Amino acid sequence: MANVTVIGAQWGDEGKGKIVDWLASRADAVVRFQGGHNAGHTLVVGEQVYKLSLLPSGIVTGTLSIIGNGVVLDPWALKAEIEKLTTQGVVINAENFAIADNCPLILPLHRDLDGLREQAAGAGKIGTTGRGIGPAYEDKVGRRAIRVCDLAHLDALDVQLDRLCAHHDALRAGFGQPPVDRAALVAELKDIAPYVLQFAQPVWKRLNKVRKAGARILFEGAQGVLLDVDHGTYPFVTSSNTVSGTAASGSGLGPNSTGFVLGIVKAYTTRVGSGPFPTELEDATGQRLGERGHEFGTVTGRKRRCGWFDAVLVRQSCAISGVTGIALTKLDVLDGFEKVKICTGYRLRGKVLDYFPSHAADQAEVEPIYEEMDGWTGTTAGARSWADLPAQAIKYIQRVQELIETPVALVSTSPEREDTILVRDPFVD
Repeated sequence: MANVTVIGAQWGDEGKGKIVDWLASRADAVVRFQGGHNAGHTLVVGEQVYKLSLLPSGIVTGTLSIIGNGVVLDPWALKAEIEKLTTQGVVINAENFAIADNCPLILPLHRDLDGLREQAAGAGKIGTTGRGIGPAYEDKVGRRAIRVCDLAHLDALDVQLDRLCAHHDALRAGFGQPPVDRAALVAELKDIAPYVLQFAQPVWKRLNKVRKAGARILFEGAQGVLLDVDHGTYPFVTSSNTVSGTAASGSGLGPNSTGFVLGIVKAYTTRVGSGPFPTELEDATGQRLGERGHEFGTVTGRKRRCGWFDAVLVRQSCAISGVTGIALTKLDVLDGFEKVKICTGYRLRGKVLDYFPSHAADQAEVEPIYEEMDGWTGTTAGARSWADLPAQAIKYIQRVQELIETPVALVSTSPEREDTILVRDPFVD
């Protein structure tokens, strides 16, 4: 049996929550390995709808759920999310949930800095969620972060606070803001520390024990490959590596443990916030995709930009992340379109490209080259086998496979867990 790593192969919002939930019911442990509470997953289980931002999707099924060291953790957001899920009947305790004790914390000063920067950037704003994720990762790399393990040693925090505040006070002064209130920050940390520490442990050790016992581990990524800080549409990216290779470094398990890489791919393309988007449709068709797909961010509530499927971008994501197979989601949103289009390449100043260039100016200037296909009049919603799909929908899936040079492993046909066509079982190597 194989482990499985799940990543988004576009700009996020591909429907990872439903797929991870479906896989988590068959896994023994689920691990979040990067990102923060800027990632949103919506799970639909029967009549119940769960909205997650930080917790691994496996928590809803009672599967051992772990937040790895590659995540940046807002302890107050964590507590609020756990309390909300508890009211929905989800049981969360130290037996089924763990946090890496070397996980960096998102602090109020990170949220402050995030907001101040976005306000000052004007037209150059990145379009962050304003939740402090970027500044927290900066402090991690700058070796001034406060981590989960520090919550057990708050009386010895002065030296770290000196380094942290020296950095942030200078930045805050530049924005005309007062220095960090150290006493208030320490008081807030002392208040939240007992709650977080009940879940804290060296999760690398627990995961290695699970792996050696032959259990199935599901690694859950946040955002999408096109938001990767190295490989995404820089600078309109997130602040962490979202590619599959991060599953190893962000969890404490070696790269030989990450197994089958499942790329989640929406049957069309969406994006939240600023940045290039070659196939964006700012017309009635784009509006139709957004309305039918309920394209509003789980975390931000912001309306998503919508466009046709971009095979060039997805092929690039699959190559960079070593995707073994894809899970194609939201196919039903295309039901009823007379014609559907797929981007197969770009034109840039008279030259044809089969990849997305790295420079922002080139990314903004590329023009999509489309291949048009007949749509289908039947419905794909709720289909659980190939026989349930219209013939033209099957042709569309087959063409997507060819263009992205990666096979389809799953097809999701509604938000419901069981409305899934299994082509290849990711847990069977």
